Amino acid sequence: MTFRELCAKEVVQLSNGACLGKADDLELDPQTAQIQSLQLLGRPRFFGLLGRDATLTIPWEEIDKIGVDAVLVRTELPPPEPKPASFWQTLRHWLDG
Repeated sequence: MTFRELCAKEVVQLSNGACLGKADDLELDPQTAQIQSLQLLGRPRFFGLLGRDATLTIPWEEIDKIGVDAVLVRTELPPPEPKPASFWQTLRHWLDG
């Protein structure tokens, strides 16, 4: 299997069936030339003008199966960071309280 074929497959989390995206890069061990992890770039924010979300790194040991259409992984996602209150939520809280 080539790198291009691997990157064309969807990466799916086994615990809840969530589609994590497609692999964007591989991390290789320079001494042994073995794959250490898959890397999935974060989503672009505001069409990429505000950067991207954090890159998800999946260690090779957490890959359960590479199928015809998908890569199944046992990785657990980090909990989402709490978002700050929007301007309107802050204003409503200020007016109510």
